[in-house]
Amino acid sequence: MPAHQDQYVGPRDLTRWPTPVGRFLVRCVRPLARRLGPHAALLLLIAVGGGIAALLTAASAEVYESVVESDGVAALDRPALDLAVSLRQDRLDAFITGYTNIGGPIGMPILALAVMVLLAVSRRSWTPVILIPAAAFGSLLMTVAGKDAIGRLRPPMDLAVPPYESSPSFPSGHSLNALVIAGIVAYLLVLRQHRKRTRALTVILAVLFAVTMGLSRVFLGHHWLTDVLVAWTLGIAWLAVVITAHRLFLTFRLHRAALRDAA
Repeated sequence: MPAHQDQYVGPRDLTRWPTPVGRFLVRCVRPLARRLGPHAALLLLIAVGGGIAALLTAASAEVYESVVESDGVAALDRPALDLAVSLRQDRLDAFITGYTNIGGPIGMPILALAVMVLLAVSRRSWTPVILIPAAAFGSLLMTVAGKDAIGRLRPPMDLAVPPYESSPSFPSGHSLNALVIAGIVAYLLVLRQHRKRTRALTVILAVLFAVTMGLSRVFLGHHWLTDVLVAWTLGIAWLAVVITAHRLFLTFRLHRAALRDAA
């Protein structure tokens, strides 16, 4: 694979690190990449980042628990649930239930696998095979860590739309996984898109998917609004970790290719 592939998003060179923090990160990781190689360093960075993300999720859960009310409900949660209940209609409920199933434990893995294969074949690259499963595994780890740390109860069943769910409510796994998968797919797409409008449309569609998936969980009464809001913040943080790891991989792969060409 040519070293320059995936290097640019429009005019921006992803292997350039203009900030002091970015340059410091490159200096820290460079010895690891030289010893292990760019691919192994990428996998190790994502693995370490995933462990840190899980710990931060558990820590954020403790902070979250300290700011909600004694009954485990934040100020935004009940008004949001009441609004959702007031908007429900049989046909709308059925449509949104079908839509939310796309982000479930069956629908999302199937969707992610299909997109991964399609991107890998069309790009003739292993990058989607590495980044999409890594991103998905990290988001799953964060979901499990958050649920185990809090064990928050879901909204009352009499205010939810069946089928009912019994696992802990915090954070919303649908919301977290949808944001991470949509985000990493959008990232992979914009790496090969040359028109600014096309890149903008890709990002907008990814954001719409993540937002509507999260709001569908509140509408159906399967999650409190704060479960979704925290899931989005965790998802954005994890997505940033994966993308940063990939940028470091691109940087060290380009450096290795330059040294090989100069030899």
